Amino acid sequence: MNSMFTKIVRIFLGVILLVSGLNKLFGFIPTPAGDLIESFGRVDYIFPVVAVLEIVIGAMLLAKKWIAFALILLAPIAINILLFHIYLDFAGIIPAIVIAVLNGILIYKHWSQYKPLFN
Repeated sequence: MNSMFTKIVRIFLGVILLVSGLNKLFGFIPTPAGDLIESFGRVDYIFPVVAVLEIVIGAMLLAKKWIAFALILLAPIAINILLFHIYLDFAGIIPAIVIAVLNGILIYKHWSQYKPLFN
């Protein structure tokens, strides 16, 4: 894979995660999921934890530090975002697919760093 392509993917994914995490904390972009998001918001720890993780992962990707670790942290979040939109809010599936695909591309690019886990 072209390193310029993966650099663009890494930066794009980092920006998406950073903006998404900050939006969860400060709510500057309206979200269309409505009541479901409000019910999750009533559980005090869910959004702050996910928001902080997204901000940290996004910052790690943008700073090009610990990318393989950041991608492993992102994998369960990306899967849950995808499953949430498949089962509960199908209208928002496109951004979920984008996040999952970008994460998959970057994991594939850094696969050599994960090989020792499977030996």
